[in-house]
Amino acid sequence: MLNESMAQVKTLVEALPYLKKFKGATVVIKYGGHAMLNSELKEQVLQDIIFLQFAGLKPVVVHGGGPEITSLLKQLGKKSEFINGLRVTDEETMAIAEMVLVGKINTELVAMLNKQGSKAIGLSGKDGNLIVARKYLSDIYENGEIKSVDIGFVGDVEQVNIELIETLLTAGYIPIIAPIGVGINGESYNINADSVAGEIAGALKAEKLLLLTDTKGIYSDFGDEDSFITTLSFESAQELMNEGKIDGGMIPKVKACVTALAAGAKKTHIVDGRQPHTILLEIFTDSGVGTEVIR
Repeated sequence: MLNESMAQVKTLVEALPYLKKFKGATVVIKYGGHAMLNSELKEQVLQDIIFLQFAGLKPVVVHGGGPEITSLLKQLGKKSEFINGLRVTDEETMAIAEMVLVGKINTELVAMLNKQGSKAIGLSGKDGNLIVARKYLSDIYENGEIKSVDIGFVGDVEQVNIELIETLLTAGYIPIIAPIGVGINGESYNINADSVAGEIAGALKAEKLLLLTDTKGIYSDFGDEDSFITTLSFESAQELMNEGKIDGGMIPKVKACVTALAAGAKKTHIVDGRQPHTILLEIFTDSGVGTEVIR
């Protein structure tokens, strides 16, 4: 029992320099992947977020919800179609996506955080024009040519209005943001949650952006454990993408890191959300976890 207590004390002492360093700092967390689907991991992620607030940091959470959107569409007899990893989103699909992201997932996360003693508040990009969006056109390669394809109500971030977020952070709230943007005519757009997190982290000049994913981090040769990268420069990240060594679902995450850093965020991290308390391990331990992308 004494040895266990000493280990706990040692952990607290190791965290002390980071508690001092990051007090008052803004940390943006993109919450998605397996950590949203596993109830035990979900509980641990929410505990980490609450810990950050009580430790004097200012967490901002952006969440995804793709699997739940797909599940509901299937129940309604509507097939999901993807182009370049993005969901083709007609008007009906957009309404369903907004219902799942804002009406279900966002409210559930807010309720769970508040139940544990935090002050969380749910937002979508439509609240206070938080996320102004423009239509995204996907490029496809066809008959030797690159063509732009309209995939419906899928958006890119045009502008982030951070006044609302800053007001809530100052008042002691944890903003929980669904990745829905608003167009110039009031229409809704479904936006990749990684992209939204990167844009918000950059606009807030956040101390850290943490992207939870379903892999350990970035590999220069995916599948080769020895090629795992712990620290990656801004330029090297772009080179790996240009060389095709980063592909699939990791591309929007790396792009989000690059976007955040270019706009003024200090550090970005891609971490394994399948591991317990990965947020606290990244911020408050000497070793950290995952891959950090830095300027």
